[in-house]
Amino acid sequence: MTAVGARAFSPGLVIGVCVLIAALEGYDVQAFGVAAPHLAPELGLNASQVGLAGSMANFGLVLGALAGGWAADRWGRKPILLASVLAFGLFSLATAYAQGAQALLAARFLTGIGFGGVMPNLVALAAEIAPPGRRAAVTGAMFCGMPGGGALVSLLARMGGEHGDWRMLFLIGGGLPILIAPLVIWALPETRPEAQAHLDRSLTRALFAEGRLRPTLLLWSASLLTGLMLHLLLNWLPILVAAKGHTAADGAAAALAFNVMGVVGALALGVAADRAGVRGTMVVAYLALGAAMWALGGAAGMGLILGTAAGAGFMLIGALYVIYGLAPGIYPVQVCSAAAGVAVGVGRLGSIMGPLVAGQLRQAGWSASHVLTALVPVAVLAGAAVVAMTFRVRLRESLEPV
Repeated sequence: MTAVGARAFSPGLVIGVCVLIAALEGYDVQAFGVAAPHLAPELGLNASQVGLAGSMANFGLVLGALAGGWAADRWGRKPILLASVLAFGLFSLATAYAQGAQALLAARFLTGIGFGGVMPNLVALAAEIAPPGRRAAVTGAMFCGMPGGGALVSLLARMGGEHGDWRMLFLIGGGLPILIAPLVIWALPETRPEAQAHLDRSLTRALFAEGRLRPTLLLWSASLLTGLMLHLLLNWLPILVAAKGHTAADGAAAALAFNVMGVVGALALGVAADRAGVRGTMVVAYLALGAAMWALGGAAGMGLILGTAAGAGFMLIGALYVIYGLAPGIYPVQVCSAAAGVAVGVGRLGSIMGPLVAGQLRQAGWSASHVLTALVPVAVLAGAAVVAMTFRVRLRESLEPV
């Protein structure tokens, strides 16, 4: 994949636009979790249905990531990224107008397809414009927009208080992606895809041949488990905080702390991985994440809840974006978007499982504390997969620049 066109494109401008896109996606993902305490009673949803609705966007995201990465390597990243941004904007608007469970599920599924088309293309762009030895930092900087957008929607919900209109959150989240479409057209470079026949022949080999079978499986495992934890918390943290005896506004405050520190974690862990090494950084991050989840499960007062939610966001979101930064360096550049799309898609199976698992556990009578502490062994397993992967593969330092 190579950049084409008459004018030069600034890597800083490309990163800035991608941060904005990621922020809008993060806003919409978090909007569902923040809106759920108000949305569920209005639409007559039980805990299991809330979990299913939270997962529907991730069902769509898996399909969108696989299709979006495949399409971008054939027709160029810019048109696929633009179409994906418009799609998740339009169907976020549809979420705001849902009048029942079926309409809500359909809107969230179609929104997720748009999300999926965005993710592998942002991963590939981050890898292409990163200087040697800076891939994790650039990926973290680009994707820190996602928790930033999540923090914004949490702040808006907290400002709205107990009587805020949940539909307004989706109207804002749907309108903004449509408004920035001209900026995407102007700011991002055109790309010339490789020959389709070559791509079709090489993708399976790229994923599994030449010693990449085990690294690929470990990457997918780490992504799946980390995605499970992240999307369980994105969708359920406000509800679980409310289940501890606090208000919906307190739940939004916990989500805000989680996302704000996620921005810091995305930047800090990316720099740490580049400077101190991925292996040591991930050992510390996942062990600290397990400790934060154990403490969050046992926390009762809002001060401790906010502190542990912030610590969990720092480690969890930061670790996930380091994993995203590793993915393109494992595979040949000719299939970078497609391979990243497969990794994102497989990882989002965990994102589907997270809200569903939380919904089923709550429906079965599990307390909020038990649901949160159940994530401790998941954090340990995810960290072990990442560390094992670093023993199995040597990453390419850079890709072709934009």
